[in-house]
Amino acid sequence: MNSEMGCIKEDNCGSQTLQKLAEQLYSYKSPSVSANEEEESKYCDIIGSNFGYMESLVVPNEHCCSCVNWRNKRAAVLICLFEGHEGELRVILTKRSMNLSSYPGDVALPGGKMEEGDEDDSATALREAMEEIGLDSELVQIVANFEPFDSQNQLKVVPVIGLLSRIEDFNPVLNADEVDAIFDAPLEMFLKGDNHRIEEREWMGWKYLLHDFGFKSKQGAAFHICGLTASILIRAASVIYQKASQISSMNIFLTFNSCKRP
Repeated sequence: MNSEMGCIKEDNCGSQTLQKLAEQLYSYKSPSVSANEEEESKYCDIIGSNFGYMESLVVPNEHCCSCVNWRNKRAAVLICLFEGHEGELRVILTKRSMNLSSYPGDVALPGGKMEEGDEDDSATALREAMEEIGLDSELVQIVANFEPFDSQNQLKVVPVIGLLSRIEDFNPVLNADEVDAIFDAPLEMFLKGDNHRIEEREWMGWKYLLHDFGFKSKQGAAFHICGLTASILIRAASVIYQKASQISSMNIFLTFNSCKRP
């Protein structure tokens, strides 16, 4: 799929807020490797996920010889943003079906594995969003791809940023086999410590942090946003608002974001 910035050229991203965001993200570049990252590259950062559940474990290189082989498999998730009634940016989220064999009931971003017919990561994210929640790709303008997360299940998970200029044009059609509910949340909440719990734990001798955002929808439904979903949204909010998150992980810990308790 051609993800060229049509919204900038054709002025079809909607509000001025979304147009400015499109311009900002169109020029986004992945951060360069810092000295600290070079030191951390001595380790293999493994992130096992099922799009709503993440187990991140740092293992010395001699114990993860298969890391290089992971680069030939990809997945993508869609961070679909729109402007709320009060001018705030909101992101579309789903609750995984309770009938799924893996991580039922977890909150997730629309997304999944790249298929043979997908031209690029944007195509994967848009196809999955259509299949899961009936989001027409014609309504979404892709403005950026973030750096991927390496997955323990041999996937590189790419967050794709899309803008929905008219939320009223979106009529959700949920795939009951995959999705139990759809809701939206303010993106800025992932920069704050409100309704957020973080716990230091230990697993197989390794320290980790457990992130969990509590959120109540306008309809009164309660959700827990954690795992890979929370990690991606923390990153997205930090880039978009150009602010450091109040809940960034300390370097001395591993980020082991899991909705489940070990």
